[in-house]
Amino acid sequence: MDQPPAHRSLLISGARQVGKTTLMLQAIQELIRKGTPPANILYATFDHPLFKLVGLESLLGLWREFEPAKPGPEFLFLDEIQVAKDWQTWLKHQVDFEKGRRRIAVTGSAMPLAAAGQESGVGRWKTLKLATLSFYEYLQLKKLPVPTLPGVNSMLEVFDWSESQLVKTAEAARPLTGLFHEYLLRGGFPQSALVESIPLSQKLLREDIVDKVLKRDMTALFGVRHVLELEQVFLYLCLHDGGLLDMPELCRALELKRPTVGNFIDLLESTHLIYRLLPFGYGKQVLRARAKVYMADPAIAPSVLLKGKALLEDPRALGSAVETTFFKHLFTRYYDRSVGFSYWRNKKDYEVDIVADLGTGGLVPFEVKYRGTGSTGTGELGGILEFCEEHKINRGYIITRDWNDFGAFAPGQRKQLSLGGNATRMLKVPAPLACYWLGRSELEAQKNG
Repeated sequence: MDQPPAHRSLLISGARQVGKTTLMLQAIQELIRKGTPPANILYATFDHPLFKLVGLESLLGLWREFEPAKPGPEFLFLDEIQVAKDWQTWLKHQVDFEKGRRRIAVTGSAMPLAAAGQESGVGRWKTLKLATLSFYEYLQLKKLPVPTLPGVNSMLEVFDWSESQLVKTAEAARPLTGLFHEYLLRGGFPQSALVESIPLSQKLLREDIVDKVLKRDMTALFGVRHVLELEQVFLYLCLHDGGLLDMPELCRALELKRPTVGNFIDLLESTHLIYRLLPFGYGKQVLRARAKVYMADPAIAPSVLLKGKALLEDPRALGSAVETTFFKHLFTRYYDRSVGFSYWRNKKDYEVDIVADLGTGGLVPFEVKYRGTGSTGTGELGGILEFCEEHKINRGYIITRDWNDFGAFAPGQRKQLSLGGNATRMLKVPAPLACYWLGRSELEAQKNG
C-alpha cells in the first residue's frame, strides 16, 4: 500500500480463516503509525448484510459524509469483496480513473475469478495468495521452544555439509518431530492453531469448512444447489488426500455424473480448499492423465474425517498428511517465482511425488517417504532414480522420517550420471526440518524484498 505495483490494486486471496482480515488490520495500524490520517483509511467487510445492500459507490459516499477527506491518498481495504455486485468492473474503473488518488486492497476467500471477470482484471490488480501458516510460522505464533538451527536459503547448500554439521544439526532438530506432528493435527489456520485442545481446534476447522464454505459460499456465490453431493465429493477427496484422482471410480462410488464432479472440483479449487497437481509432460499425455489432489492444509482431512490423534497411528494417512504438508510448503515458497509443479509417473508405474520445473534452472524431483520407522533404503527410491536417469538430473531430494537418514548420498553405480563428471546425488532431509527451513527461508525472502 506504500508503494503500489504500477497503479494496480491488490487482490488478497486465500481460504476462510487464513488471516486475510488480520493482515489488513495490521496494515492499517502500520499506515496510521507512519502518519496517514485515519480519515483517509476505510475498512469495510461485505460479510455485513447492510453493506451488501448499499453497494460500493454508495458506501464510499456515506464514508465521505461522515469523514471529510484529508490531504493525501485514500486507502481502501475491502474485505470479502466477492459478495459485492459487479466488483470486478468497479475495481477496474477505480484503477483506470483514480490513479494516484486511491490505493485499494481487497480480499476474497471464494473468488469466482476464473469463471467471470478475469479479463477485466488483467493489468488492474496484483494477486497475493495467502496459504495457511507454515510450520515455522506456526512455531512462532504458538511461541513454542524451538532449537537453535542453522538457516539455509536453499537445501542445495546442504549437499556440501560436512558429516559433523549433519550430525550436529540432526541432534539439535530432533525435538521438532513432536511439534511437527502437533502441527499436522492442528493445521496452519491461525484461529484453530491457537486453541489449546486439539479436538476443539479440529472442530472449529471442520465447522468453518463444511458450514461456511461448502454450505454457504458455494450456494451464495456459485449457485450450487446440490450441497450434499458436493460434500460427498469433498469427503472422498479427504479420504484420498495426496492420491491420484480416479474420476471414473469417484463417479461410480458416489453415483454422480462426470461433468458434475468436475465442476465441484473446480469450485473446491476456487475456494482454496484443494491444490491440483498435473502430471509431468506436455500435450495429450497431460490432458488425458489423472491429476493429483492435495488438501490446502494437512489438518483439513483428519478434521473433516474425525480422525483426531488417530492420524499419528495410521501410517498411510500420516504419510499422506506429510506429503500434503511438504507440497504446500514447497508451493508457497516458490509459487511467485514462476516455478511449475507436477508429479511424474511412467509406464512401469515408477513415480516421483513432486517435480519442480525451474525453467532454465532445470528439474528438481522430490520424493516423500514418511511411512516407515527405519532408514529409507535405495530399494524404495526406484521412481526418483529412474526419473533422474531419464532426464539427466544429478540432484534429488528424499523427505524422510528417520533423523539418521539426514545427509547426501550417491545411489548404486547403475544410476550414475555423467554430468560434468558428477554422479547422481540424493539428499535425505527429515520432513520436520525440510518444512521448517522452507517456512523460514520464505519469511526471510519476504523481509529482504
